[in-house]
Amino acid sequence: MEKNGKISSAVIRRLPKYYRYLGELKRMGVNKTSSRELSEMTGFSASQIRQDLNNFGGFGQQGFGYDVESLRFEIGKILGLDKKYKVIIVGAGNIGEAIANYTGFYEADYEVVSLFDKNPKLIGLSIRNAVIRDIDYIEEYLKAEKVDIAVICTPKSVCQQIAEKIVACGIKAIWNFAPKDLKMPEGVYVENVHLNESLFSLTYYYNKLKGE
Repeated sequence: MEKNGKISSAVIRRLPKYYRYLGELKRMGVNKTSSRELSEMTGFSASQIRQDLNNFGGFGQQGFGYDVESLRFEIGKILGLDKKYKVIIVGAGNIGEAIANYTGFYEADYEVVSLFDKNPKLIGLSIRNAVIRDIDYIEEYLKAEKVDIAVICTPKSVCQQIAEKIVACGIKAIWNFAPKDLKMPEGVYVENVHLNESLFSLTYYYNKLKGE
């Protein structure tokens, strides 16, 4: 439960990392942890971790630290990971296929229910039991089926048009891998993922290290 009204996006973006490392501790059989230990694992300061968690109630007890399983469960609830989500992927090329096979979907409760593409050679094939359908029928599908999240893996030239089409059918959350930032109306959340931006940042630091 959020204590202080609106939570900054920086805090929200740190929560998945806490969730991931707590999962690792759980798999190792660790029952208790502290903000100091989480700091060593995540790279965030112990005070930052405590501040982040205090936004939602704290969850720990001074002198005793955090119960790993309980804290992970509570962070999962904050992130909405206690629910199931149905996902479609638009674009069944290399990136779309890789995302459809991404094990992270299936470790959490995300179900890829269908893919869409215009390539007749792909239509009718399945990836992990999700059928690739003709993109011309995407609106018909969305009107008939409940879908929570759409993943866009199309070329740059068509991604905005496709996004507008699926939003008109009720989609409110888009994970966008097309090489263009989507512009959506208020009430629709888009996570634009640009792999080359991460690569270019890495390249900068690599060359900086070489220069030193």
